[in-house]
Parts: sequence; structure tokens; C-alpha cells
Amino acid sequence: MLPEETPARQPLFWAALAFAGGLWIGKVLWRPPLLWVLAVAVLAAAALYLVNRRPVLARTLALSCCVLAGAFALQVQRSNPAVVWLGDGHEVLVTAHVIEEGNLEEESPGSWRQRIKVETERISSPARTENVRAGIGLSIYSKSSARYDLGTDTEIAEQAPRKFAAEVPHTKLFRYGERLRFTAKLNPPRNFRNPGAFDYAGYLREQGIVATASVKLANVEVLPGRAGNSFDRAVAQAHRSILIHVHKLWQPQDAALIDALLIGEKAFIERPVRIDFQRSGTYHLLVVSGMSVAILAGFVLWTLRRIGLGDVSASVCSVFTIFAYAALTKQGAPVWRAALMFAVYLVTRLLYRKGAVMNALGAAALILLVANPSALFGASFQMSCLCVVLLAGIAVPILARSTGPYSRGLRSLDALAYDRSLPPRIAQFRIDVRMILRRIQALVPTKAASAILTMGLRYSLGAFNLILLSAVMQFGMALPMAAYFHRATSVGIPANLLSVPLLEVFMPAATVAVGLSYLWNLAAQAPAAGARVALHGIAGAVFWVSKWQIADVRLPTPSVFVMLFAACAIFACMLVIRRRVVLAISGCALLIASTVAIWTIHPPQQIRPGVLELTAIDVGEGDSLLVVTPDGHKLLLDGGGLPSWLHSQMDIGEDVVSPYLWERGISRLDAIVLTHAHADHMAGLLSIIRNFRPRELWLPSNVPLEEIKRLLQVANAYGVQTSFHNAREVFSYGEALIRVLAPDPAFPVRSGRRNDESLILKISYRKTSVLLEADLEKGTEKLISREQPQADVLKVAHHGSASATSDDFLDAAKPRYAVISVGSRNVYRHPRMEVLQRLQSHNVRTYRTDLNGATSFYLDGENVSVQVPRHR
Repeated sequence: MLPEETPARQPLFWAALAFAGGLWIGKVLWRPPLLWVLAVAVLAAAALYLVNRRPVLARTLALSCCVLAGAFALQVQRSNPAVVWLGDGHEVLVTAHVIEEGNLEEESPGSWRQRIKVETERISSPARTENVRAGIGLSIYSKSSARYDLGTDTEIAEQAPRKFAAEVPHTKLFRYGERLRFTAKLNPPRNFRNPGAFDYAGYLREQGIVATASVKLANVEVLPGRAGNSFDRAVAQAHRSILIHVHKLWQPQDAALIDALLIGEKAFIERPVRIDFQRSGTYHLLVVSGMSVAILAGFVLWTLRRIGLGDVSASVCSVFTIFAYAALTKQGAPVWRAALMFAVYLVTRLLYRKGAVMNALGAAALILLVANPSALFGASFQMSCLCVVLLAGIAVPILARSTGPYSRGLRSLDALAYDRSLPPRIAQFRIDVRMILRRIQALVPTKAASAILTMGLRYSLGAFNLILLSAVMQFGMALPMAAYFHRATSVGIPANLLSVPLLEVFMPAATVAVGLSYLWNLAAQAPAAGARVALHGIAGAVFWVSKWQIADVRLPTPSVFVMLFAACAIFACMLVIRRRVVLAISGCALLIASTVAIWTIHPPQQIRPGVLELTAIDVGEGDSLLVVTPDGHKLLLDGGGLPSWLHSQMDIGEDVVSPYLWERGISRLDAIVLTHAHADHMAGLLSIIRNFRPRELWLPSNVPLEEIKRLLQVANAYGVQTSFHNAREVFSYGEALIRVLAPDPAFPVRSGRRNDESLILKISYRKTSVLLEADLEKGTEKLISREQPQADVLKVAHHGSASATSDDFLDAAKPRYAVISVGSRNVYRHPRMEVLQRLQSHNVRTYRTDLNGATSFYLDGENVSVQVPRHR
């Protein structure tokens, strides 16, 4: 049981909270750094003057100093952002060295990719050379035709796709510190330009990456010499060595999970596995959270004491071990926060001070935020700190006044004198337990029966404690889970109840197994088997719970009011949980009410009534169009997607389209439309069906059913009605009129022209209309040119390819506006210049998703207005 604290004795926690508040102020309110310094100096002097005269006012001024210091720290960090020359979009000769190793991934039979992080030393072009220090995410491609069994840790080794299982001839794994020279185009990272989009560029910037590049292995030259520092080199070697030993001890499927749970290496985890952990509310197990650090820290400290080390020696060795583990996992704020808290706890314990968990959290948070003020705005930092606040600030006080006294009451039942030191109700509880034990001993005169009863009571209290802890976590984490992941953590309690006890077995067993494997592989087999059993229990619980339909509940972004209510509920509950019972119960009720509000009070949908809306969502090189009718019916045409040859685990429907819809408060769709069965239009629709439960799925009549088999299966599983459509169909949909212009069964699609299978729709509202061409080509364009295709807004065919959008078609359609759904820096060179020139020559005002982002057109029956988002 963690020691109980009172709010007045948490100065470091309140200081960290004030510093964090200052960071938020500094983010939205810019002032010259000198002004912040002067304000801090004045308030600090006033606080020192009043410390003995007006202690309360002095503490208030001290917290105000922390607020201003936070604002100052953030603005100093962001005042002079580094600007580096990356070649202005042209190929450059780069000299760099490896600062983070990667693993080989098989993209296709015989084709491999290794992703590493390098730091540039020099960048050169024919006209310019500069010494540049910048982080680059580098993908190196190679080919090999054979595989061999993994022998020893050689320079040429490695993994099957998402597995660490084979050596690859003619493929080199680059190691930390190696100096390289290669020619490549350095591409600054780009976010999808939709409201609610994940800040991918910011994420890479936090990792120290300012650009990405791709190069063939044959074009990489290894230079003499080494760079980097000895500590990072040792960490990289240790990380690699542990991976090798893990994959020698366990089968590939088990080893992939063990990599993630033990040292945070997720390179071999497939996306479906990650989704299962997210759906079940147990993703914290997969990322080496503070819980994993706490379990390992406790095990290390317990082991060192058992082998005879004194408190000081055991504590020092434990802190060293946990800090080394934090560096090894490379997981950032959550692990370092837990490691620092563990160190603070041991130091205060050695100094005979009361171990204050909230103070330890405050100390750890202050250290991390001073080192990197921007860390506060990351979901990982916020959620890891919130977990500790919920556990230490709410859950532990509840346990201390509920089951905690009864747990202490089960200690030393034979010691009658101990009863006098306990509250009357606990003393009576001990008397009742002794009476029951005597009855049992009279019936079954063995010590085993008494031991079983005592153990049963202890395990029952432990199970209740675990349920309560899990419940507090699920209620408290509802806000970040909804805001960042759009998930209702409705199944987190049973999933964590089953998996967390197994994690407490897995972490020590796996650690011992890996450690023993360095000495004697045979001795490592027993703990490895124990870790395997625990792992299978964790995975089984996670996968079983994740399949429950209730685990699939998704939520739109909560409104500002609901988020403020939830944050205030957590804070209020923490303040009153140690007060009178009535106040404590009220605080818990408020916390539960905030969770219910997050799950049930959805924000108003950002939809303009009385107009027809067409929004081209930025999905890269693909299509996804949102159509909203004047009476609010919502249709999504295509869901975007990535071609199979990219071998990416990214899901455009889940990662790009869904966040945009949730940001607008949309939680259900009325219909989705697949224009044709190409991956860049269809792949994202599977997630869209799961997330938004549409009522209908519209398909072109000539679509090959074998190619959409998986889509039909998912649609059927979620009760989506499927219908097929042909040319010359005309029907009303709400207040909009829809005409189907293609496909036409009377004109079969030419061989090799699969784009002409596209379902082409013209949607009208009064005197205004939009024409949605999907990927059709010139042959079909000629046919629909005879079908009165005139429209105010044209969705340009096939991402601006030269295979469509002819002058004759533009003469027939007469659009005033056009939008091209196209990916930035795409390999097809879309949109083609000749298409852009044709649109310009016809006085068509053209928008592009790669430049303008999600572009919305609003048709009120007479006029058209356009809206594009402001980009970060």
C-alpha cells in the first residue's frame, strides 16, 4: 500500500502543475523573454520577503514564479527555431553518420528495407555545399534472393517481415556511428492538411528528424572512421544484443510481443495486434509504460535485498539498473518519468522521509519539462502523468479508507495484542475471522484449511483492489482516450483485470530468462517457459476482450465544455477524496459523471444546414469525398488507401479520414460509395464501416465481386445494406438529386481500362451541382459528355492524370470550380501540367488537396462558396 498523503504536503507536485500551466500560457501568449525574467525576479523577491510574514501569500507568489518560469522556458525553446538547408527539393550529396539503428523488413520476396536515423555532417549540390547538423529518417532498399538460418550476431543478419529470423546475403545492417555518403532528395515531413490531422511533422521533429529520404543500398558508400559517443553506442549494442537473445529464446510470434513488452521494440508488431491492444484498453502494456518500470524496479530491489545487499547498496544499484533500462527502451517521457519517480522515492526513503508519490511525480515532471518544455504537449507525457495522478491521488486514498484497513487486519492473526492498535471495526473483523478459522479447524483439523481461507480473503481483497484501480484508471483516462484516440475505454476494466497480474509475472520471468541466456542458455529455459505462459495469457485476454463488439465504440472529438468538465472533475475528485465520506463519494460521482458525459454528449456536427457540401479530404494519392445534403444526409465517396507495393501499415481510413470526420463531430454516416475497386479508393473503407456504421453501401454494377469480397464481408457483419448502380439512374437523396452517369452496361469497359469501371455521380441542389468523376478516362468522358454533365464544381478525374479532363469534356461540363485529389510529391507526377493548363484556359478556378488540404465547396442552390483550412 502506498503511503497516504495530504494535499498540503505536495509542494513539488503543485510546482510542476504551475510550471505546466505556464507552458500552456507561453504557447498562446507570446511576450519578450526578458519580460518573463523580470516578472519572475520581482515575484521571487516578494515571496522571499513575505515567507515569514505572510506564508500563504509567499507560497502563492512562489507558484506564480513557477507559472512565469514555464512560459519563459517554452518561449526560449521556440524563439529561434533552427533553419537548415536541405537542397531546395533537388538531389544532394549527403555525408552523415548513423545515430539510430533499424531492422530489416521484407517488402516483397527478395526486397528489403532498413529504416535508420542519421545525422548529417555535410550536404552538397553542384552549386552549394554546407556543413549541416540535422536528423534524417533514411530508408535503405536492397534485394536478396536467399535466406539462411540466423547464426551469431554478425554484421549481415536478420529478420523476415516483422520477424527476427533470418540472415540476408548481400544486405548490410548499418550500425551506430558508421559514416555514410549517399545521394538522395531530402523531403521535409508533411502533415495531411485536414482539420484534426495527426501532427506527423511535429512528431518527427520531437524525434530530431527534419527530413526523410530513400536510397538504394548500392548507392550508399561507407566512409572510414566512426562518429557519435560511447554511451549511445553502448546502448545501441545492448539493445541489439537483447533482441538477438530474445529471438533465440522464443518463437518469432512470441518474440515480437516480448520485444515490445520488455524493451519497447515494436518493429515486428503488425498493425492488427496494435489495434487489438488499443481496443481492449491495454495499449500501455505494449509501449513499456510506467507500470512495467514499476514492476521491474520492485523486482530488482527485492532481488538485491534477498542476495544480502544493504539498503544503500541495493537502492543505488536499483536506481542505476532502472536508469539503464530507461535508456535501453528509448521510450521517452513515460519511462523516464517512472525511473525518476523511483529514484526520488528511494532517496526520500534513505533519508527517512515519508515517501510522497505525488511529490515524486512533481519532481520527475519538473526535470522532464525543464529539459524539454515541449514534451508537455505530447499525448504520451500527458497520459503517463495522468496515470500517476489517478493512482496516487484518487485510487490509493480510496483503498486506504476501504480495503486497506482490512488488508492490514489480516496480518498476524495470532497476535491478539495487535488488535488494540487497530480501529474497532478492524479489530472486530479479526475476531470474526478467528472464529471462522476455529470452526473450520473443528471440521477439518489441518492447517491447510486455515491457510486456504486466509489466502482466499487476501486474494479477494487483492482482486477488489485491482478492479477498483482499473475502474479509476478507465474513468480518469476517458478524456485523453476520447481526445487522442477517439475510443471509449468500455472494456478496459476486464482486460486489465486479466492482463496486469500476468504482466507482474511476465516482466521478472522474461528479464531473468534474457539475463541467464548470456550465461547458460539451458538455465534460461525454465524462466523463458514461465514468461511464455504469462505472455500467452496476456495475449489471449487482450485478443478475447478486443473482439467484443462493445470494444468497437468510437467517439468524435469531445467539445471544449466536456473536456473542461472532465479535467475539473479529475482535479476536484483528487482534492476531496481524502475529506469526509460525503465529499469523497461526491468526488467519485463527479468523475463517473464526466466519463458518461464524454461517452454520451457528442459535440454539435460542423455542418451548414440548407446547402449542399462537397469536401475533398486530403488523403494523399487517392480519393475520399464527403458529401452533405442540405437536410444533413452524409455520404462518403471512397475512403482513400495506399497501393500494396508501398507495404505500409498505415490505414488511410483509420488514420486520416476518420480523424477528419470526428473533428467535425460526425459519428455516423448515412451511406458510403465505392467508385471502383482500386486500393487508393477502397482500402480505407473497411475502417470507415467499423468506425461510422453506415446504413448503405453503393457500388458500381460492373465491379468484380471477387475484388471487393473483403469489403462485402465487413459490410455484411455491420448490417450495411448493399446496392448496385448503373448509368441513367436518377433518384432523390434527401433534398439533393443524384444522377448516375456511369458505368453504362451498354458500353463494356475496354480491356486494361479498369478506371472506366468508375461510378460517376452528378449531385444537384436546385440550380447548382457537383460532378464527381472518380478515375474515369477519356473514353468514358466522351460518353458522359452527351448526358448533360454541366456542373458548377468538378472533381477532376484520376488525380489530374493526362488520361482525362479533355478540352471537349470541359466544354460540355462548363465547371466554374475544380478540385484535384492528389498526393504531394507523388511518383506519377500528378496533376499533369497539360491538365492544369486546360483548366486554366477554360477559366476554371482549381484547388488541389496537396496544396490546399481539405477543400470544401458549399452550394446554396444559386451560388458556390469555397473554404480551405488554415495549415499548421
